[in-house]
Amino acid sequence: MPTEAFTHSESQVSAPVARARKAPDWVRSAVFYQVYPQTFQDSDGDGIGDLPGIISRLPYLKSLGVDCIWLSPIYVSPFRDAGYDVADYKAVAPRYGTNADARALFARAHELGLRVILDFVPGHTSDQHPWFKESCRPTPNRHSNWYIWTNCTWFEGMGDYAKDFVQGACDRDGNYMTNFFVHQPALNYGWGEPDPAQPWQLAPDHPDVLALRAELVSILRFWLEMGCDGFRIDMAGSLVKRDKRGRIAEFWGEVRGMLDHDFPEAFIISEWSNPPAALAAGFHADFLHWIPEYNDLFQSERVRNPFGKGHSWFDREGRGDLGRFLALYEPMLRATRELGYISLPVGNHDLIRIRNAGRDERDLRVIHAFSFTMPNLPFLYYGDEIGMRQLEGVPPKEGAYCLRAGARTPMQWGGGPNLGFSDAAPDRLYFPVDPAPDAPTVAAQERDPESFLHFIRALAALRRNEPALAADAPYESLPLSAGEYPFVYLRGSPEAGRILVALNPADRAVSKTLPTELAKLDWQPIFGGIAKIQDGNLHLGPRDFALFREQKHHA
Repeated sequence: MPTEAFTHSESQVSAPVARARKAPDWVRSAVFYQVYPQTFQDSDGDGIGDLPGIISRLPYLKSLGVDCIWLSPIYVSPFRDAGYDVADYKAVAPRYGTNADARALFARAHELGLRVILDFVPGHTSDQHPWFKESCRPTPNRHSNWYIWTNCTWFEGMGDYAKDFVQGACDRDGNYMTNFFVHQPALNYGWGEPDPAQPWQLAPDHPDVLALRAELVSILRFWLEMGCDGFRIDMAGSLVKRDKRGRIAEFWGEVRGMLDHDFPEAFIISEWSNPPAALAAGFHADFLHWIPEYNDLFQSERVRNPFGKGHSWFDREGRGDLGRFLALYEPMLRATRELGYISLPVGNHDLIRIRNAGRDERDLRVIHAFSFTMPNLPFLYYGDEIGMRQLEGVPPKEGAYCLRAGARTPMQWGGGPNLGFSDAAPDRLYFPVDPAPDAPTVAAQERDPESFLHFIRALAALRRNEPALAADAPYESLPLSAGEYPFVYLRGSPEAGRILVALNPADRAVSKTLPTELAKLDWQPIFGGIAKIQDGNLHLGPRDFALFREQKHHA
């Protein structure tokens, strides 16, 4: 979720927490897949996806080449923000099933060699959470300071956060801070720099703050002991307010210590968009996407918001400039090599679908080739493997504003009612299905060996089987001038074997002269389009990509 918290100045890099290794070994070549539970598979005909429905589709995910599944929140909630407003962290929402269904999901996934991570929302709860109801009481109690309250309702000293406070909500004399919506009160991790004149601004080591932190660690342990394999952490860098010294790293260091000691194969990835801070704090990986440079990769012309600053480089018009992204990304990559991983998601529940505004499968092949071959942890958003479209005109629901509803429509499995998502009447569906006669489906693409689904399967297999494409394998990009196409980079080492990757999203043929030391080598194509290397020059067709393997010749 985009927020002012996702700025590199809010939480500074702190000293890395002690760790035996940067991540579990399985992560380095893993492919991840996000399931949006509401719209993945409905098993009981109520129009909303559920955990038994997900269990029924696990063999499909295994066949796709996925290693780990990320589930958006499945907890009890009033669903005013699609489950990111939690009312009970330790119970599955009835719309999805029961805790027994969650255990069955974890167990069946493990039988198939899959892992499952849950979405964890530590920054706020629903205003229906019992903790908040107790915190609203005028009489002091255990939960009074678990949320951020001023010490008087008629109060004007809230500073830069004044717009985030709600006044007159209950009998307690004070105003509570929210994170996004009025019904999402912020949990209290303290203030990195408390104002001595404002005693309600607690320090991060205040006993009440520490009690909240201990409770949240116990919740993580609850799900891990049930069989969960880790967590995607919502808003991970914004928990401590005015955190110029990075005090939030103390909490995440505690979580990482618990994982390393008791659950060493578990994996945590943050929504922080600041990998140096997130990985130093203890995360195994961080999503890098709430920044202008990310939007200039894929989305600048498509989202009318302040995050995009130019033309998208991955557009067939070929007017983008990749240099601004690389100038940010490559120093971050070097700085975090020994700490963990950076993930550049192509899509998720907060982003419009990557297939939008006229993009077709040819465009998508170049984009996903980038995702699977960079030093990246590739995350597939459900349906992207068949090229599901962003649907226009889907009305907002459960906080799905700003075009997000059009990216959360039901998974398109095949023929039959609602493209195989649900037996419910169309007017009972959580969101409508794609009504187009040519809506892509899994069933149709399974039958076509040239389909996009089979292309994604081949990419996943290539990533798994080529050591040079692992997330921690060496990476080096060739110099790229402003506005230049194609983008060319090396993966792997000369000793272990290298792969040359070339990407051209522009709808025109392009060429690039290789450096002399690379031009004299023997490069054999192994995957991709019609690209070729001839006389030291790399040639790619319009909207084309290719991978070449360095051939070793022994005397």
